[in-house]
Amino acid sequence: MYQPSQLDVRRFFCATYRAGMAGAVLDPMQRLAWPWIEAHPEYHAELTDEASALALDYRVEDGHTNPFLHLAMHLSISEQCSIDQPSGIRQAVQLLAAQRNSEHEAHHVAMEALGQMIWESQRRGRPPDGLAYLEAVRRAATR
Repeated sequence: MYQPSQLDVRRFFCATYRAGMAGAVLDPMQRLAWPWIEAHPEYHAELTDEASALALDYRVEDGHTNPFLHLAMHLSISEQCSIDQPSGIRQAVQLLAAQRNSEHEAHHVAMEALGQMIWESQRRGRPPDGLAYLEAVRRAATR
C-alpha cells in the first residue's frame, strides 16, 4: 500500500493545481482532486508556491485551516464514495448531499465525522472504526 508523506501530499496538490490551471491532461487521481481545488479558491495562493507550501507548518493552535489536509479529506471522501468503502458511505453521502442541496456541504459534514473517527482511533490506539464513521454520516443525513 502506498503511504505518501506530508510533503508528497503537498507536492501532489501543488502539481495538480499547476496542471489544472494550465489545462494539462490530469491523471485519474488528479481528476478526482481538481474539482475540489477549483471549489476552494481561497487555497490557490498556497498551491501556487510549492516551496512555501512544503515549508509551512499548520498548527491547530494558530487557527489556520490546513488546505492540504482539507483537500486530502475531500479526496478521501470522493475515493470512499467511488468504491463505496466503508460499504454504505456512497449512499450516506448522496443522502446528505440531497439534504444539504450541495455535494460540497455534504463532504464538509462527512469530514467532521471522518476527522472524529481518526482522532478517536489515534487517541485509543485502535484501528479506525469505519462503522462509527458511517453511522455518524448517516445520522447527519437523516436529521
